Amino acid sequence: MNANAPILPLLIPLLTALLQMVSARLPFQRVVGLLATALLVLVTGWLTLLADDGVVRVYALGDWSAPFGIVLVVDRLAAAMTLLTAILGLLVLLYASAGFDQEGLHFHPLFQFQLLGLLGAFLTGDLFNLFVFFEIMLLASYVLLAHGGGLARTRAGVSYVVLNLVGSALFLIALGLLYGVLGTLNLADVARVVALPGHDRSLARLAFILLIAVFALKAGLLPLSFWLPHTYTAAGAPVAALFAIMTKVGIVAMLRVQAVALAPTMPDLLDHWLTPLALATIVFAALGALAAARLRALAAWLVLLSAGTLLLTPAQASSEVSAAALYYLMQSTLAAAAFFLLSGVIAQQRGERADHFMTGPPLRSAWLAIAFLVLATTAAGLPPFSGFVGKLMLLTTLRDVAAGPAIWAVVLTTGFIVMAALARDGCYLIWKHRAKARPLPVEGIGWQQTTAVLLLVAAGPLLAVLAKPLSDFSQRAAVQLHTPGAYVAAVLHSGTVNPDGREATR
Repeated sequence: MNANAPILPLLIPLLTALLQMVSARLPFQRVVGLLATALLVLVTGWLTLLADDGVVRVYALGDWSAPFGIVLVVDRLAAAMTLLTAILGLLVLLYASAGFDQEGLHFHPLFQFQLLGLLGAFLTGDLFNLFVFFEIMLLASYVLLAHGGGLARTRAGVSYVVLNLVGSALFLIALGLLYGVLGTLNLADVARVVALPGHDRSLARLAFILLIAVFALKAGLLPLSFWLPHTYTAAGAPVAALFAIMTKVGIVAMLRVQAVALAPTMPDLLDHWLTPLALATIVFAALGALAAARLRALAAWLVLLSAGTLLLTPAQASSEVSAAALYYLMQSTLAAAAFFLLSGVIAQQRGERADHFMTGPPLRSAWLAIAFLVLATTAAGLPPFSGFVGKLMLLTTLRDVAAGPAIWAVVLTTGFIVMAALARDGCYLIWKHRAKARPLPVEGIGWQQTTAVLLLVAAGPLLAVLAKPLSDFSQRAAVQLHTPGAYVAAVLHSGTVNPDGREATR
């Protein structure tokens, strides 16, 4: 059973989507989707427990060994990202099942295909299949973005599609160059071949630069990030909440390629340019958050800010920095998703004012004010919640790098800007009311929405309470990532390899 574990997170959403297409009845699709996604959480949780023994597990599809066949690879990083995706997917799907899913066609099968693309991107050990899973993820996201219709979503969808088609074209060009130079696209085999003499090093370097550029586009690195705030703001609340993890796919892919293939042979490829652009992205996002006119737009800018912060880490090539980044990635993803879902609930309670930052009718649900306060404290990086822990871990590990003073100055200054924006915006949404305005009825808020929002909000305090075990796991995952010998050996043997590089099973 353990040998087949890596394929299970992909089979569940694939078979679920096919089953949901058998019947168009919404209650059937809801029940099947929720049960399957709950099962996905259990399976990825079990996979994470398995991965924590330090063994790299490889599944060769069709029993075709690498580098010729398609392989799925599970280490601590891949397992943790699949678990995070499954948890987020379950809560977002629960929220959407309160009525958002009936605003358009085929929401549930598309949602499962979106999960399939995300999970596959984290598990694949082959760069071409990374492209395939990117396309599955993007094709589903194109339709989910337009779910519910409207001019704003149509405009955002057009620009989103065009930009990602350009990114896909660059991805294919990079893969073609890489295959032409090295003769392989399996990541472990790329790491082996690129270290050997006899190939055009300059062409290989160009191919990797194009590949990193594609990952930067997916992550939202400035100047490739102008699409992100507009697109995420236009999307429906549950769709935008799921999209909160999409930028992390590019960041994790960049970390993986850098640690496995680039650090041993081209350690200077990310030097001198990635850190300044990441800092510029953070400043840009903080100013956007300050200028945001509605809560959903503010959440979109916070997604970009977290992406910029995480993009400080690949250029450092350090297990300590990557460990802090993994913890920060988890808490920032869940906090941003919670903001998107909270914006949807608040919009329902404020009528025509929706989630815009202007005075409106008072909210009848007191828990909304508490939820906003917890999320605002987390997003601003204030104690005692996980935003503070994650930011402190990152700043501590980045203190001694060459750009350490600039990183500290930018991160702390933008933190104050975001805190000011959240304080101002909370006053409009929660405490300032129009004179003589009557509260609106709240019958439209379902228990599914309330449960999903509260569980995501609770992640802020919970991740802070569990900071020690989570940071320890993150450290082990980062050490495993930055010592890729076991990864390369396991993939090229198409079996499982112990942390010391010895083959365990075939």
